[in-house]
Amino acid sequence: MPEKNQLTPRLAVLLTNDDTSAFAKDFPNDGQKVVQLLQPLRPHWQFDVVPVKDGVFPAQAYDGYVMTGSPASVNDASLPWMAPLLQFIRQLDAEQKPLIGLCFGHQAVAKALGGEVARHSAGWGLGTAPTHWTTTAEWMQPGQATTTLMAAHNEQVTRMPEGAVCLGGSDFCPIGSMQIGQHIWTTQFHPEMPRVFMQALLGYLDDKLDADTITRAHTSLANAADAPLFGQWMVQFFEACFERKL
Repeated sequence: MPEKNQLTPRLAVLLTNDDTSAFAKDFPNDGQKVVQLLQPLRPHWQFDVVPVKDGVFPAQAYDGYVMTGSPASVNDASLPWMAPLLQFIRQLDAEQKPLIGLCFGHQAVAKALGGEVARHSAGWGLGTAPTHWTTTAEWMQPGQATTTLMAAHNEQVTRMPEGAVCLGGSDFCPIGSMQIGQHIWTTQFHPEMPRVFMQALLGYLDDKLDADTITRAHTSLANAADAPLFGQWMVQFFEACFERKL
């Protein structure tokens, strides 16, 4: 329970996943997955899932924002909600609002603020993937030199926005995580994605991607994901931002 006189933080989870397939409908949407990750860690916080992929944006200011992953490309200017989303990110940055970007969210932050995102010549990052941390930020407690999370991307950030700092990555994905100022943190990966979902996703993609990619992804699932730790880091990131506002 919150302490007496403590304000209850309200967070908006910006849902960008526009997948309407039957497969997607069998699972909670990505916004709900984020809530399922974070709500148990901070039961008194309030979370609203806002479907920005439908052109719906927050009608009020929130204390913090999480942007989900999506099969959409941040480079797809034909999507009617893409330009408004990139402008909204620029607004949050200008107002120094706390924001965490996951996968597509990581890429959208880079794109909106002047970086570049492109397809990887080596193909898909799928299954699990490591981030080797070269910088330990204040909210990353307890510290861990390498974390493993679920991965599902064939694009990645190739150039960071001016002023961004790379916190960690890997040979396959050098810019795996960025920090911008004290108010934005991003990761290319999926702390909200449970293993059972990834297993189902690989089954769904089995006849859509090449066999080597699917085999590597299945093999990578032997590596346990550090989702609980990463969720803890996420709420601690927000708390560090809130503390600076006091």
